[in-house]
Amino acid sequence: MRQRRRPRRSRVPLAWRTAPRAALSSPLVVLITAATALLTCFLATATSLHTSAAAGAAIADRAGSVCEDQYGPFFNARSLTPSEAALVADTVRTRAPEHGFGRPVVGLYTPVGAAEFGDETYRFRLAYRDGGVDDLELLRGTRDSGLWVGSELADAENMPLGTRAHGGALPPTTGVYRDLRLPAPGPWCSARDMTITNRLVDHIETGAIVFATDRDAFDRAVTHFDRLERTVVSFRAPPPSTLDEAEDRAARARALIADVDADLRARGHADLVHGSVPFQRSIDLAGRAESNVGLSILPLAILAVLVGCAGAGMLGVQWYQRRYAVIRLLAARGHGPGAVGLLALAELGLPVTLGGAAGILLARVLLPAYGPPGTIESAETWAAAAGGGAALALSLLLLVSIVALRAHREFQRGRAASRRLRSRLPAYVPWELGTAAVAWAGWLRLAEYGGTSRLGDPLPQVDPLALTYPVAVVLTVGIVTARVAFVLLRLSHRARLWSRPPLQLAIRRLAGARAAVVGVLVVTMLAVGTLAVGTGVSEGQRGALENKTGMYVGAESSVDVGRSVGTGETPLPAGARTGTSLVGRFNYTAGEPTVAVVDPETFTGVAWTRTFDDARLRALLERISAPDGRQLPALRVGAHPAAPPEVAGLPPLDVAADLDTFPLLSGEPGYVVSRDALTDAQLAEVPQWTVLSSGPLRDLTRAFSDAGMVHPNAESRADVLDALPFHVVDWTFSFVTLLGLVLAVVAILALVVAVETRRRQNALAATLLVRMGMRPATLLRSHLAELGAIGGLATVAGVATGVTVAAISVRRFDPVRWLAPVPELPDLAGLIVSVVAVSTVVVLLTALLAVRSARTTTPAELLRA
Repeated sequence: MRQRRRPRRSRVPLAWRTAPRAALSSPLVVLITAATALLTCFLATATSLHTSAAAGAAIADRAGSVCEDQYGPFFNARSLTPSEAALVADTVRTRAPEHGFGRPVVGLYTPVGAAEFGDETYRFRLAYRDGGVDDLELLRGTRDSGLWVGSELADAENMPLGTRAHGGALPPTTGVYRDLRLPAPGPWCSARDMTITNRLVDHIETGAIVFATDRDAFDRAVTHFDRLERTVVSFRAPPPSTLDEAEDRAARARALIADVDADLRARGHADLVHGSVPFQRSIDLAGRAESNVGLSILPLAILAVLVGCAGAGMLGVQWYQRRYAVIRLLAARGHGPGAVGLLALAELGLPVTLGGAAGILLARVLLPAYGPPGTIESAETWAAAAGGGAALALSLLLLVSIVALRAHREFQRGRAASRRLRSRLPAYVPWELGTAAVAWAGWLRLAEYGGTSRLGDPLPQVDPLALTYPVAVVLTVGIVTARVAFVLLRLSHRARLWSRPPLQLAIRRLAGARAAVVGVLVVTMLAVGTLAVGTGVSEGQRGALENKTGMYVGAESSVDVGRSVGTGETPLPAGARTGTSLVGRFNYTAGEPTVAVVDPETFTGVAWTRTFDDARLRALLERISAPDGRQLPALRVGAHPAAPPEVAGLPPLDVAADLDTFPLLSGEPGYVVSRDALTDAQLAEVPQWTVLSSGPLRDLTRAFSDAGMVHPNAESRADVLDALPFHVVDWTFSFVTLLGLVLAVVAILALVVAVETRRRQNALAATLLVRMGMRPATLLRSHLAELGAIGGLATVAGVATGVTVAAISVRRFDPVRWLAPVPELPDLAGLIVSVVAVSTVVVLLTALLAVRSARTTTPAELLRA
């Protein structure tokens, strides 16, 4: 008879093998666990991604600071012979592939010479660039080998195609192109002084620019010149999209420059050409922007990740209470604290891992929504994912450690009292003094913020403490509020409000969970306050950039025009007669006020008046448009001088009203008078006239160019001021806003976990109360009072603190303090209403969850409670 084979005993006990399935018995706990891990890993990953994206966005922002052909190596040689120019071009062309660069673009430009075009002798410059005719607008003619002349020269001489200038010595004219004008088109930016006729400064002669269609035509025409004035060798490449790409290109460019210089020296041509990397300055600024943003958000990110990890620890405590019966049975069978911790890992490890992986993935997918508009490298993505993985590992370790420590404390002997005393020590540490010290140090550092931006350094000297100041203030207020609440709850046993049973029971429940109440209160206050600070400062800096540039230019764009245009003798060109306004200025030496002459009919519809009350501004302009014959009414702007200046040709100025700022004058001292109050003779005395336009600069300048009218000093609101310092502050506090959103979700989860943790105790008490005659509506009111006290206090204190801190600090974060107007706190009414509405909904749903758990509790759960 065969002996029955006994089944082999599994090495893994049943509780550990069935742990993943046991977790599904509490779906809400599984969801909260996964969500907590998701938020923690999301924030850990988003910190690195946000910093890398800031570098990419800074590179993109600075791409317009150099010309299109200066993103790589740029070679510039002056006063050399045609043979030397050929040597330079050939050397660069030979060495370029060794360093990863393509075929170079060679530009050759002669000095200004004289030649006969038609019946007149004109001064001209001969120019050639590889593929240059592709960047010119051909009005008539062909691309056949020869010369292209500008439309001004061709129209002046009625020059027919095929004309050979200078008595037939120059190649034939095969085309007529539209003359280039300032601002220089992108392809001609680096050679604008060689390719655009000077129409402004008389002592710098450029003459007419004549382009050769190909190198052969240029070589035939250049025989009349002994030397070339300039030779430029550059590379046409798209701008780098990331900081790593820009640094790699710059390193290769420097290596190419060194090789070209060594080759030319070996051939006896030292210092023949100067090589440079014009984009290096932008690379340095992008690196500084990355470090500024990274150092500024790192302390906040670490704090938030630690809060998320603390949430994982809280989940461990909740799991310990929920599985206490099983843990006690396992301890009785000889399983140690480490095994109990591994049981928690077996049950909650999968939700934590899946949630953490989802958080890492979401951080990368949602980067365009919360991060700066910059591109990042794949290596940076993996590095950020590693940071998220580290946060995930820390969460799992905390989960296991806290459960194991709780089991060790309860089921080990001789250490319960000391552990209990040690657990109370953190409550007596004055944490608020440390955060207050950090806030005070940050406030002192803010005094110097923006101080270097006027001295030619686009980025102010940033101290991480300065940028963490607002959050430190919010955290300090939150800790103080929580400490006061903790003390009040300890004294709540003196409360005698049994005439209002819902309120008395709510107080007793709060007193029974003081630690949980304090934790939820601090996290919620920090979330609400951080959200208000981040939104206020970030939007305040965006508005400051718009208003400062708008005030400086006066409108979206502007150009200076001649006196005849300002007085109306010469009408504005057809394309500039709508959406424009003429402003005249009596300018004085530095420190003296400027008197501006505005047209009240068109000014308010064109000028940048977002910081003004339009109705009041129109009323003031109407008021100064009616002089009394003896004095000229005027608006005084900026700092008030002792007395209005005496302007030659104008009556004495009479101040009608004071304004802090005014378009075109910004916040500088000055006066504004109405054009309608001046006579034609007085208008003729205005030395400077400017056309303000509500449209883009390109349309404004094209209208003047098409009409052949001079228009110097063209300015656009988008280009007049370096926006990178404002972007750095914006990117930093947009992350603070993200931090507030994440902490808000963490606070909601903490509140739900706190309710779920005490579900059995509350259910037992609620069931007894219902059996004693308390109505469910009364029980709901009791829970609403309990949870509403936490949510309401946190919301009110967080909103008040956040808005106050944002209002105080938004001006201190101004990186360009010398230019008015100063940043103002934006309208946060929508944010406040949203926060109050969300808090109300969360409190109501959580209270319903607490009441529902009491009504659906099974008798077995009540007995175990």
